[in-house]
Amino acid sequence: MDLLNLTIKKIHQGLVNKEFSDLELTKAYLDKIEKEDKKIHSFLSVYRDRAIAKSKKVDEKISKGEKISLLEGVPVSIKDIILVKGMKCTAGSKILENYIAPYNATCINKLEKEGVIILGKNNLDEFAMGSSTENSGFGPTKNPIDLNRVPGGSSGGSAAAVAANFSVFSLGSDTGGSVRQPASFCGVVGLKPTYGRVSRYGLMAYSSSLDQIGPITKTVEDSRIVFNIIKGKDVLDSTSVDEENTNSFHSDQIKGLVIGVPKEYIVEGVDSEVSSLVEQAIKKYEDMGAKIEEISLPHTKYAIPTYYIISASEASTNLARYDGVKYGFSKGDNLKDLYFKSRGEGFGKEVRRRIMLGTYALSSGYYDAYYLRAQKVRMLIEKDFKKAFKKVDVIMSPTCPTPAFKLGEKTQDPVQMYLSDIFTVSVNLTGLCGISVPCGNMEVNSVKLPVGLQLIGKPFEENKIMDIAEIMEK
Repeated sequence: MDLLNLTIKKIHQGLVNKEFSDLELTKAYLDKIEKEDKKIHSFLSVYRDRAIAKSKKVDEKISKGEKISLLEGVPVSIKDIILVKGMKCTAGSKILENYIAPYNATCINKLEKEGVIILGKNNLDEFAMGSSTENSGFGPTKNPIDLNRVPGGSSGGSAAAVAANFSVFSLGSDTGGSVRQPASFCGVVGLKPTYGRVSRYGLMAYSSSLDQIGPITKTVEDSRIVFNIIKGKDVLDSTSVDEENTNSFHSDQIKGLVIGVPKEYIVEGVDSEVSSLVEQAIKKYEDMGAKIEEISLPHTKYAIPTYYIISASEASTNLARYDGVKYGFSKGDNLKDLYFKSRGEGFGKEVRRRIMLGTYALSSGYYDAYYLRAQKVRMLIEKDFKKAFKKVDVIMSPTCPTPAFKLGEKTQDPVQMYLSDIFTVSVNLTGLCGISVPCGNMEVNSVKLPVGLQLIGKPFEENKIMDIAEIMEK
């Protein structure tokens, strides 16, 4: 049996039926990481002894005839910006190179209560700022489908680990597309829940009004299982909510489904083959009886600048805590040197760029012109979606304008890199839910590169968009 290609339910059935032990399963993943991750660099740290010790406890439970939960014994990985007690949490930054997490994030507590085996922590763009995982302070991650290409970002290590069968699933964080975009580039499934559906307690903050934790999985069914465990209100996160829209969707309802396709999403710079594959995917729904309706999201063209002003402003505030005083990299003989040297040498180029941009946007005399105006445009973007959802059930678009691009291709032009998120940032600005699901491959130099279809739903309609995404998957 190929232990590395199993979904969550198949692992559970295999363990319960004693087709394999959890120790065998965990070792299979750890051995594959040890053997193959040197060339991909999806992990920043691996905790072999801890994982093996935990897997033995799961086997003991099974041998005693005790019941195990659906996720118990499942080997997983975590983006290295989410705290796991006793493990390093670097946020991909030299400033936190040796920082050990003193407590668990709420989502980790929920997963550990279910008995998952955490193998280690995945690489990412420093403080989740990037679209390619080339901004990591510890070197880039490569796409397992083509080692000359990026895995996407900022959760590139997580998506690469799942795509390379180094873990069954991973938790990432999505601030402007950082779960969906790498999922698209690596040919896996990435769910960005509604803002507030998953507690952010224990997630190192980048942009507090945009950040959301979400799963990267091999199937939509696995995304649903993980999401149902990590979601919910948390007293430690005042922005978390328990509200749930139980609207679901069954394949026999497809004749009543109205799919919105934004005309603004067919823009210059979108690869023609990406457009073609996404159109074919949408056509499949139409052939099954769904109605396709062109919609307008007129403020889409302002989404990228709005996103980068708001996220950089919030980052400049959130990252002020990394000053060399309490924890992390520290250098300097006096207070002035401590700030300048610790932050100047500890932070990478992209993080410094965004801190400066955000500090400028929040400064006296510029606050109204930039940050306040961006928040007003954010409201207009939200109104566009509210208006569209009066007519349609779900919105579909490409997840990304291109397939995975080559390493180094966009590092010299930050604006071109930022445009990789053109279809994903609006979902974060408006707090909606979105999922990326593979919808085909395009051949480039004899390599089949995956393309993702993005499904956007109303707030709290995760179940509905997952139901609709599963039709594409099947």
